[in-house]
Formats: sequence, structure tokens, C-alpha cells
Amino acid sequence: MTTTLPVAAPRPRPDAVDRPRVLLAPVTITPSKPLTPSHLKGLLWTDVMYRATRPLADVAYRYSHTTYHATEQTLGFWEFLDRSRGATDYGDLTEERIGELYVAFRAAERAPAQALLPYAEAVERGWVHPVGTRVLQLWSGHYAALGLHDPGLLRHQPPGLGLDAVLDRLTALGMCLDQREVGGPVYLDLTRFGLPLRRLVTADGRPNYLACALRELIPLAPDFDELVLLYDHELDSDYQQLERVLSAFGPRVRRVSVGRVPIEGRIRSARQGGWRGLHAGTLIDAARAEHHEDAVRLGMRLYFIAVLGPGWQQSFRSDLLAQCLRRAERLLDEAGPEADAAALREQLAQHRKDHVYVNPYRLTSHLLGKRRAAPAEDLLRAVFL
Repeated sequence: MTTTLPVAAPRPRPDAVDRPRVLLAPVTITPSKPLTPSHLKGLLWTDVMYRATRPLADVAYRYSHTTYHATEQTLGFWEFLDRSRGATDYGDLTEERIGELYVAFRAAERAPAQALLPYAEAVERGWVHPVGTRVLQLWSGHYAALGLHDPGLLRHQPPGLGLDAVLDRLTALGMCLDQREVGGPVYLDLTRFGLPLRRLVTADGRPNYLACALRELIPLAPDFDELVLLYDHELDSDYQQLERVLSAFGPRVRRVSVGRVPIEGRIRSARQGGWRGLHAGTLIDAARAEHHEDAVRLGMRLYFIAVLGPGWQQSFRSDLLAQCLRRAERLLDEAGPEADAAALREQLAQHRKDHVYVNPYRLTSHLLGKRRAAPAEDLLRAVFL
């Protein structure tokens, strides 16, 4: 299985016998700023989960920027740029400069919904603002440097359902409170499950992130046995709602919360800036200046997964990242001989509980354990490099 998208269900391998079908669906990052340490942590976590689970199941990795371009956060930024800067060539702007423009947008007065309507219509036809394309091109370079699986950053991957179709599905399930006929918003109504009403669409017709996620995941859910949602712990309330809805379509839904990375003890949103010298581009460049490619890829995973862990208690520390890069070099030098495919599957399966996916923290931490045997080269190649 080398292609995961845009197909709904992964294609079974010729040797597959009753292999479970797993869909990984991490929260997307708005292409409007540099990738922060928090972003890197989530991306590396998802990548190790994806690559470690593939020998044990048929896995699809759904990560579509197309779906979430329709949110006000993205459309508003694009409208702000066109209104404030006019026709601009973004092809040579850095992530830092684009991020500064995004911070300015977040501080400015919001445009009315009517101003965003042409952008929303264009997005449905596959259009992407040049600033978004520029950021995604830069991110593609970071993905390549870190050995991350690219799930289609620059590919047009529309959701399987339109907004009205999703609302119809929710209404049929008794999960929708639609007040549009009286000029009101649309709510996801899971109150009978003890969850609060959650607005999906504003009174002036703007869908939020959760509405876009439902457009994407509801049509995919029936084709999988397990659906894994990876997200920032601050979004836990929305993802509880998403879990409840998607479970109604058949799969076992797993929620995996990954904590953000504090900077000097504070967790800050990327919309506030503060990434200078600490974003993916600068961290990768600094690491590659001192270490070879494989050590950078493995060391980054050791730090952002095993050392920082799933929580959000530990602030970013460049000295610990440097230690992990040196540790990665030693692990690569000491790597044991390749095992057979069955032995690799058995080793990976040890890092699961009652779920199909492999736990990235348990697997990666295992590499750092004292008195552990040197990792086999095939494990490193298959999962970490």
C-alpha cells in the first residue's frame, strides 16, 4: 500500500487475510504560518503511528487541506491579504513573513460573511490562494527532510459530502438542530448523550472546523474497522462530539490527544507569533548542520515523541533535542541485523493494547530504555527514518 489518498478505503495487499482496516485522521494545520514545535510533535507522532501500524493492518492516512480551506480562519486570511495587499507575488516569501501577515490578520477586524462567499465558492472548485500554496510548498520540503509520509499536501482532495448532505445525514440520526429557516445557526445536537449543543454553521452561513471534519469523515467511516482521531488536547470537547457521530457509522473510534509544546513554560497559539528561531525550518537546518540525515530523522522522533511524551508539561529544550540527535547517531551505529517480516510484526504488536494502531510513545520510548537490545535496522527503516 503506497497510496493512501484520496481513496476512501485502503486497497488490500495480496497477502492480506482478514487484516483490519484503519483510518488515521489527524487534525490539520492551517497553512498560514511556520510549523511550530507543537505542530512538529503532532506530525511526527502521526507519522510513526502510520508507519508502525502498516505491517499489522491496511492503513489509510487522511489529511486533506482542501477540506478545511472552507473555514473562516483560512478564507478570512485570504480575503484580508487581497484587501490589504492587492495583487502580491507570494512565491518568494518566507514562512516567517507569511506568519507575520497571519498575526496581523488575527488582530484586524473580521470581514463580513458576504466578503468570504466568493472565496468559499472558489475553494469548492479546487482553488487555493497563492499564499496557501507557498506555505504548503515550504512544508513539503520539511516533510521530505524529516522523512514524513506526505498524505497529499499539494493535492486537491475534496470531502466526500457537501455541507447540506452532511446536515441531512445528521438530521436523519436525530443529531441536528437546524434553525436556518428562522435565520439562525445550525447545531450538532448530542444532548441525549450528555454532550452540549455545538454550533456547526453560523447564522450567516459560515461552517466551522467541526462541520468540515464531518463532511470529510462521515462518508469515509463505514469503510474502516478503526478510525483514529489525533488532535490537540485543547480540542477535546469537539473530538468527543466527533467520536460520538462517527461511531454511529460503524467503526470503532479512538481519540488520541497529543499535548502542545510549551515555550518557556507557556503554551501559545501560533496566531500570536513567537516562533522565531523555533520553527521547523530553523530546527531542521540547525540539526542538519551537525548530523547526517538519518540521525536528524530519528533524533527528532526520539525528542518530540519519547522525551516530550503525550502530555504538555515539558517546555521545549534545545539541549535535550541535541542529546536526542547524538543518541540517534549511537543507535544507528549500533543497529542490529534485519529480522524477518514476522518478527517485525511481533515486535510492533507489543506496543498495542485493545486497539489496532501502534502506540508511538510506547514504541519510541522502547528505543531509549536501559539494557534494551539494539534496535533492528529494518525497524528503524520501516518506522523512524
